[in-house]
Amino acid sequence: MSTKQGLDPNQGGDATKKTYNKQATGVAWETVQSHSAEHDLKLYGSCFCPFVHRVWISLEHKKLPYQYVEVDVYRKPKLLLDINPRGLVPALRHGDWGSYESTVLMEYLEDLNEGEPLLPKDPKLRANSRLWADHINRHIIPVFYRYLQAQEAQKQVEFAGELKEQIGKLVDAADAEGPFFFGKDMTFVDVQIAPWIVRLQKVLKPYRAWPDPEPGSRWEKWVRAVEENEAVKKTTSDDQLYLDSYERYAENRPNTSRVAEAVNSGKGLP
Repeated sequence: MSTKQGLDPNQGGDATKKTYNKQATGVAWETVQSHSAEHDLKLYGSCFCPFVHRVWISLEHKKLPYQYVEVDVYRKPKLLLDINPRGLVPALRHGDWGSYESTVLMEYLEDLNEGEPLLPKDPKLRANSRLWADHINRHIIPVFYRYLQAQEAQKQVEFAGELKEQIGKLVDAADAEGPFFFGKDMTFVDVQIAPWIVRLQKVLKPYRAWPDPEPGSRWEKWVRAVEENEAVKKTTSDDQLYLDSYERYAENRPNTSRVAEAVNSGKGLP
C-alpha cells in the first residue's frame, strides 16, 4: 500500500518525488505498439528495467515474432506470479511454458535456433561468452547500483573507481579492433552489458557525473556501437523515462526495489 492515495510506495508519501515509469516512451513505445498483438511467445517486462532490456534486445536482434506485455512489478499481477512466484521481471511465456531470469531467457532464445544467433558456434567461444557474461553479472552490475545508491562523496569516488576497473577488465578481454566484444557483430556479451551502457549515459552521467568515454579509446568504440545498434535503439526509451525511474535509486529511497535492498544489505542481486 502507498503512504498516500495515488502515490507509489517508493515516493515516500511525497508527490514531488519521481517514480518508475509504467509505459515505454519514444522509439521503445513504437516497438511496444508493433508487438502488442496476441502471440504464443510473450515477454512480460517493465520499461525501465535493464534486465528486461536484455531479453528485449535479444528478441529484436533475432527478429522473432513476440508479444510485449508491460507489467507493474510493484503490484505483481497473477499473470506474472504464475510464471515467477517472486514476481520479478523479465518473465517469458512460450505457449504453456514459462521461465524467468534474464540470462536464462537469453539462453532459451538461443536454444530455439531461430533468427540471428548471439552465441558463437565454437564451444570455446561460447564458454568465453558465458565467462564474461558472468563477470558482468557478478562484478559490473552490483557496483553500478552501489555507486548510484551511495550518498557519501567518499563512497561515490570509491565505487566509481571500482566500476571503471571492472569495465576495464571486460574491455581488455574484448577483441582489440571491435567494435563489439568479439569483433564486428553484436553477440551475447554485448547484449548482457548493453542496458548498462545505455544507463551509464542516461542515469549515471546526470546523477553521478559519470564521464564520457575517452575519445578514440576502445571503450568509446564499443559504447558508440552499442548505442547505434538497431535492436538497442528500438528498445530504448527517451532520456526522461530513465531520469524519472532512477531518481529513487540516486536518492536511495526506501521501497525502491529488491535490487536496491540487496545492495544496501550487502547481498547478491536478487
